[in-house]
Parts: sequence; C-alpha cells; structure tokens
Amino acid sequence: MIIHRNAMKTELKEHMRGGDGTVTLVHFDSAENMKNCRLMAELTIPPGASIGEHSHDEETEYYIILSGTGIVVDEGTERAVGPGDVVVTGNGASHSIRNSGSVPLVFHAVIVTYGTEA
Repeated sequence: MIIHRNAMKTELKEHMRGGDGTVTLVHFDSAENMKNCRLMAELTIPPGASIGEHSHDEETEYYIILSGTGIVVDEGTERAVGPGDVVVTGNGASHSIRNSGSVPLVFHAVIVTYGTEA
C-alpha cells in the first residue's frame, strides 16, 4: 500500500496537551489501520508554540526531529533537541516539547502501544 501525501489527513490542534499555540499534525495513516500503533504523524510546531506535559502509560512515543530546534522537558529535566535527535518516552514517563527557535520545529511522532493483540 502507498499513501500519498495529498491523501493524508491534516489536523490542527490548539493548545495541544495544554501547550501554547497551534500544532499541525499530518497523519500518515489512521489508527484503525495500524496494529499496536496509536499515532504515526508529522508534527509542526511554530516558533513559541508547544505541546504540554503528558505521560505515556502502556505505550512509548518517539519524536524524530527533522528540522528546527526545541526544548523537551523529559521527566522534569529540560534538554535541547535538533535535527537527527530522537526523543523516547514510555513506561509511564512524561514529556513536553516547545519550539525554542525562529523557524518551525518539524518532527515525526510515533506512538507504539503495548497491546497484546495477535
């Protein structure tokens, strides 16, 4: 199967997870089509905007940073991220991310669930 970019659903989320501004998500596929994966999308956070702190129970989220710069709060510790970095959050841990630069922060986000489906 091939899913072309123009067929992907785009979603705008204001104050995502209690963050600032509006985050754009381009969903690579729907959750119904993905096994043990709740989200697979490209996210764009404009300068000054953020995704608020949230935890991941019974799942792991991966942020693969493509462009821009940001600050991730990883279990209470601030860490700078940029292109090529991967943020991994799971097993009940929490994180948030904000764009600390002057250009959009773009990354892929994948949430893998710990489901026991066969």
